[in-house]
Amino acid sequence: MNTVQENITQNKDRYLEELLELLKIPSISADSAYAGDVRKTAEYLSEKLSAAGADNVKIYETPGHPVLYGEKILGDKFPTVLVYGHYDVQPPDPLELWDAPPFEPIIKKTDRHPLGAIYARGACDDKGQMYMHFKAFEAMMQTDSLPCNVKFMLEGEEEIGSANLEGFCKKYADMLACDVVLLSDTSVIANDIPSITTGLRGLSYLEVEVVGANKDLHSGVYGGAVANPLNILSKMIATLKDEDNHIAIPGFYDDVETVTDAERTEMNKAPFSLDDYKKFLEIEEIEGEMGYTTLERTSIRPTLDVNGMWGGYIGEGAKTVLPSKAQAKISMRLVPNQDPEKITKLFTEYFTSLAPPSVKVTVKPHHGGYPAVTPTDTLEYKAAHMAMEKTYGKPPIPQRSGGSIPIVSMFEEVFGVKSVLLGFGLATDDIHSPNEHFGLFNFYKGIETIPYFYQYYAELKQSS
Repeated sequence: MNTVQENITQNKDRYLEELLELLKIPSISADSAYAGDVRKTAEYLSEKLSAAGADNVKIYETPGHPVLYGEKILGDKFPTVLVYGHYDVQPPDPLELWDAPPFEPIIKKTDRHPLGAIYARGACDDKGQMYMHFKAFEAMMQTDSLPCNVKFMLEGEEEIGSANLEGFCKKYADMLACDVVLLSDTSVIANDIPSITTGLRGLSYLEVEVVGANKDLHSGVYGGAVANPLNILSKMIATLKDEDNHIAIPGFYDDVETVTDAERTEMNKAPFSLDDYKKFLEIEEIEGEMGYTTLERTSIRPTLDVNGMWGGYIGEGAKTVLPSKAQAKISMRLVPNQDPEKITKLFTEYFTSLAPPSVKVTVKPHHGGYPAVTPTDTLEYKAAHMAMEKTYGKPPIPQRSGGSIPIVSMFEEVFGVKSVLLGFGLATDDIHSPNEHFGLFNFYKGIETIPYFYQYYAELKQSS
């Protein structure tokens, strides 16, 4: 019988073909027009999970998009790994900035990806990384080398805040019981510098609206006499930070985790070139909170950013109106000890206090999540470390991420277990942006590494 790695090598072309088919389905969870495609994706994955060897594969309904579940239970004496992933994707807009249609995947070779990369929405976040687990599981099943119980839970709402996942986890807690949660929705520092994510920022995401008159007005007739919501919204947003890019909301930093100078020194030893960073983004200079490095600003410090702003006339040509309303979407990335509900409340109180009496302000929270830090002294982390060292040929670096995966802290609360963030993407893969991509090297490296995690985790559990 072939080994797992031999089996993977023999089936690489088929793995890629299946992923390309998966990427053609526009599973955009934020747009109700694509609800049928989200379900179609769950059905496609259901077929592939069953074909890989999973039992009890079922699509579970939720008030929103469905959750896919499947399992392979070897027995009570084996440790249980719960694999989490999401099959929904971000909207692809703006379409005109894509080099090819976002749901017609293509493969291109670049300097960063000499073996080629798949360009498509969801290629890295998270269809490509999620599908690595399907194929690693299939290879272990085909070689009769699966050393752990495995459960798969795949949701279709991660990109819109996983509103129904916690309820699902609590309802089916017995079915989902596990020793560790394994997910791949993060990145490595570089293809020759492996790393494991050990921390995630939390999130408070909301929408604000400023309303003036009861309708759009002629800017010549009414301009200068009636409040312009766009002007006022711009001023209010500008007031949210000071000249040092320090967030001005009273109490915002009260609970922020204090990172010691020694920890900051170690963090900044991670390989990083500011010149390469600026060159990749085509910017002349960086900007951020005074007193912190780029690595610190994107990991251990909280942020506040406007993600979108609109109002008035934005069509072709001119229309001189004074808008009735102006709106914006704002996200705040949070660090350990910050409570998203508290931060949302502080923001709402401060933001509304900035408004003059000539307008009405509404703040609408969308979704949020708590920050998470995973320890590096657990058996599951050690297994991930050993697996990456095996396939990359060098030990991985523990690294905190600037992104948010709110369900990680929820898993710990509901299941009482830690998660392993075993990601294989790159920070330069343009997730959430036009031309999202995922390297073939990364896709295959993930499939090769995951079976070693199972092997080492089972061995460590048995000897503990």
